[in-house]
Order: sequence, then C-alpha cells, then structure tokens
Amino acid sequence: MADINGATLIARSLKQQGVEFMFGVVGFPVFSIASAAQSEGITYLGMRNEQSASYAAAAVGYLTGRPGACLVVSGPGMIHAMAGLSNAWANCWPMILIGGASDSYQEGMGAFQEAPQVESARLYTKWTARPDAAGRIPTYIEQAVRTSIYGRPGATYLDFPDDLISATVDEADVEFPSQCPDPPRPQAAPQEVERAIEVLRQSERPLAIIGKGAAYSHAEEEVRAFIDATQIPFLSSPMGKGVVPDEHPLSVAPARAMALQEADLVVLLGARLNWIMHFGKPPRFSADVKTIQIDIAAEEIGRNVPAEVGLAGDLKAIVGQLNDTLSGAPFEFPGDSAWRTNLAERVAKNKASVRAMMDDESVPMGYYRVFREIQEQSPPGTIIQAEGAQTMDISRSVLMHDAPRLRLDAGSFGTMGVGLGQAIAAAVVHPDKKVVCIEGDSAFGFSGMEVETACRYKLPIVFVVVNNNAIGGGVEALPEDPFAAPPSGYTIDAGYEKMIEGFGGRGYLVRTPDELSKAYKEALSDPMPSLINVLIDPHARGKPQKFQWLTQ
Repeated sequence: MADINGATLIARSLKQQGVEFMFGVVGFPVFSIASAAQSEGITYLGMRNEQSASYAAAAVGYLTGRPGACLVVSGPGMIHAMAGLSNAWANCWPMILIGGASDSYQEGMGAFQEAPQVESARLYTKWTARPDAAGRIPTYIEQAVRTSIYGRPGATYLDFPDDLISATVDEADVEFPSQCPDPPRPQAAPQEVERAIEVLRQSERPLAIIGKGAAYSHAEEEVRAFIDATQIPFLSSPMGKGVVPDEHPLSVAPARAMALQEADLVVLLGARLNWIMHFGKPPRFSADVKTIQIDIAAEEIGRNVPAEVGLAGDLKAIVGQLNDTLSGAPFEFPGDSAWRTNLAERVAKNKASVRAMMDDESVPMGYYRVFREIQEQSPPGTIIQAEGAQTMDISRSVLMHDAPRLRLDAGSFGTMGVGLGQAIAAAVVHPDKKVVCIEGDSAFGFSGMEVETACRYKLPIVFVVVNNNAIGGGVEALPEDPFAAPPSGYTIDAGYEKMIEGFGGRGYLVRTPDELSKAYKEALSDPMPSLINVLIDPHARGKPQKFQWLTQ
C-alpha cells in the first residue's frame, strides 16, 4: 500500500472517531493537518484567535456529545488555547486540543516556540500525551476521544512535533481502531433509587434543580416525566433551561431566592452545588436542607453539602429508574400545599415586576426592553448565546426556552470571551437553526474580530451588542484626560456596528424600541451575519436581588 503521513493519520483518525468539526489558526507546523482534515471530510473553520477556536471546539462537544477539535500552532498558539481547555474542564465538556510542536530532536535546545505544552495541558485535561510513533497515531486519537466523552466529560490534549506530523509510514502497517461507542449509561443501585423516592415522599418543601448535565445527557424526556409525575417545583441553571420548558407551570425560576432559601429537600438533576448554586449554603439555602444528588462523577456527590441520597451514574438512566419506581408506587406532591401556593404567589409577583420593565418604552432603553424584542421576534428553536455581566444574567430571566441545548453562556467558569466562538460553533452544528449572539460591549471586545469569521463562512448569526460604554455599570461620559477615566469605562457610543460592514455583513445602530424592532426583523431574515449595536441607558440595571450572587 501507499505511504501515509502523520497529518493524514491525525485527520483520518479523528473522522473515524466521529469528530466532525475542527477550529483553528494555522501556521507552523500544523498547515498540513488542517488541509488533511478538509480532505477527510472534517469541517474546518479558520478562526482569528486560538481562544475563540478552543471555545468553539468545547461548545461542539456540549451540543453534539462528540468532541470538537481545536488545532493550534506551537508555543503561544497552544497557550492561547489553554483558555478553551480550562473552560471545557470547568463545564465538563468534551473537546480535543491538537497542538503542534517543534521537532522532537530539538527538544530542550531552545527550539522555535518551544514550550512545556504537555505539562501545561495536564492541569485542565483528563488525559494528555505526545504520540511516540506515527503508526500509533490512530490509537492515541481513539483514546483521546474515548477519554473525553466517557465518565465525566472533559478535554484531552495531543502534542504533535513537526517531525511526527511529516513522518510517513506504510498504510498497511497502521491499525485503525473502531470508533469508540457512545458512553455507557450506568445506573444507580435499585435500593438507593427506592430510598430517594422515600425521602421525596417525606419532604414538605421539595425543589428540583435542573443543570446543564441534564441537557448534556439528553435526559429531557425523563426529567419532564419526573416533574410531571411528582408535581414538585423546579428551577433550572442557566444552561439547564429548556430541559423542562421555562414556561412550565411548575417552574419557579422567578421565585428563585424564596425557592432555594425555604426548600427542605433539593433534588439535583445534573446540577452542582458550586458558586452558581451558592454552594448549597446559608443564607441562600436552609441550613438543614437535604439533597438527593444525581451526578455522573461519584466524587461530586456530597460536595459542599452532604447528600441524603447520592445516585452516581448517568442522569438519563437514573431518572428513568426513578420514573419506573414511581410508576409502580405513584407519588404526587399536592398542588394545594402551602409550599406550592406560596411559590406561585411569589412567581406571579416577580413576573409582574419584570414585565413592567420589559414594557418600558423609555429612551434610552434598559436591558429588559432589549431582551423582550429578542424574545418576541426570535423563531422557535433559536439558539441564544449570551455573555457579559448584566447582559448574561438579566437575559436568563427574560429569554425563555422550550427545548434543551438552546442556550450557551459563560458557564461554570464565568468565562468572558466565549461568545462568538460558541455562536459560530452552534451555527455550524445546527445550520437549520437561527443563532443569536447577545454580547455586552465589554464581552464583545474579547473576541469581536470573529465577526469576520462568521462573514467569511456566511454564517447568518445575529450579533446584538448591548452597549452601556463600560464593564458592568455603564458610564455616560469620559473625562478629558483619558488616563483619569474610570477603569471600567470604554469609548462612549462606540460604533461596533461598523466592524462587520468591512467584512460584508450588515450593521445597525439603534437607540429606540422601534429602531431595534425593525433592525432585528431585518437581521433575522438576512442570509449574511448582522450586528446590531444597541445603545442603552448607562444606568440600566437588573431587578434588585435579595442576596448577593456569591455566598458571603
């Protein structure tokens, strides 16, 4: 048979292992890997920054269950992509980072862009390696893919020196492993499942918290059946939204503070008691709250709050076990209980408060009026990416989802700069869906050049920049001396919409609800990317919170 080089072995092995998308910035020594990936049928997107490429690869892992690949050059390129590795690590998303490196025979000599890449990657990966021979590349690729998706998902890293990428071997001597199957779905011990139902029966104020782990597990059918059967109130984490529709009558998201503080039992469905859930600690939670915790990672059970019942395994499988147990001995929490009644009253009150802000036609606009337009005009199944401090947080309470995996944001790591990479990933994974990327002006600055990437690949993403001239709280003006400006301040009324026009997209500058409505309608129907720069009231804020976000 003919000789085959390392680059082709990498690309062919990725394709055989179900990797369909690759994002990167090419240069020495990875040009040939990108070309080979295209030849093997992998969709390659050339990004403008390695950070965005790595964020995109991780988002593909979340959206599809198979890792996206990120391809970067040696040294600084690989270091930039560590941002995506760490984001995947924190969110438990599968991705593969492929880093080029200087020739192996130059190791330790001060080679071009030489860096301790393998050692650095180990901090944020489940597995990292440098293949020892070109003929064994397929084995390493299979292990990288399998490790990234089995158990708790996460990132893997493979380091390829130039001499391995260009090395040739006889194809007849290469063994290509079969595609690793989808991850197994381990169940919990039946006696523990029965105990969980018994603890639920004894609860007076139960609450389910649905996390993005439920979305990743594709457990929406099982979780919806569980909520409908038990009739217990629930709230969703930011990316758990839509596993059960946000508008479901048992959703108590508008009464989040009350629900968390007063629940005597919390059922964690793919959610973690990390900072997003205030660690499960007072004052946000009751000091004696009990938990039923389901998690793919056994070591997560009991973190921060001892679990009354811990069910380690796949969420889809375990909630299916709970439903099977309930079918034989039904339990339905009474709708006329004080718990359900009090929560419903608080939900109605808080919804009315938010609705008033959504209907405020004042100019300049506030966040809620901007998000109302997006909510009302976006077609069903729209994927929303949102990032930026208030932009992201406030959008959660206004933008409703009726299906899972339709929201992407800064996630468990609170990473700013993920937005455009994630939006591009969503657009290539789901070309049948509309993708809307909502950015605070600060967040947009991290990766704004990726609008060129969207235009180059003709991805009809609608970018909405909610512009208050600053990080966090906005500013109306800057002092004459620029070095006396507040550290959070940015250019006043910056013309972000003009950026995209230079790349063939359409830009809009809007200040009023009518201008926003018209621009958004046009952008949704545009076959090219669009950017709407919304100048809002610099003093606009979210609804006052009873507690600070982090437990103090």
